[in-house]
Amino acid sequence: MTNNHFANFHIAGFTYYDGVDVFDELRVGSILQAVPEPDNPHDELAVALYYKDTKLGYIPRSCNQYISKLLNHGYTRLFDFKVNRVNPLSEPEGQVGVVVKIKKNK
Repeated sequence: MTNNHFANFHIAGFTYYDGVDVFDELRVGSILQAVPEPDNPHDELAVALYYKDTKLGYIPRSCNQYISKLLNHGYTRLFDFKVNRVNPLSEPEGQVGVVVKIKKNK
């Protein structure tokens, strides 16, 4: 059995985006979309995370270097991004955790 775990983190900036609008819909296993933002004025390696059409925040800067480079080079189907923790009692920046796995070849 191959371990395809790549990264895990809490969503950065969750307080500043629209996660509150969909918080009750987020469950462990909810699928997220990662969208690179190479023109982001704060971080050229920024990768935004969306649930459906709602922006939740970003992959933290400490975790985005390799993911951003691969996504920006067209490897958009390499990773699965899923919610792995939802804790409404945590401080806002720690309420939603994400796990990133490398997709298995089929």
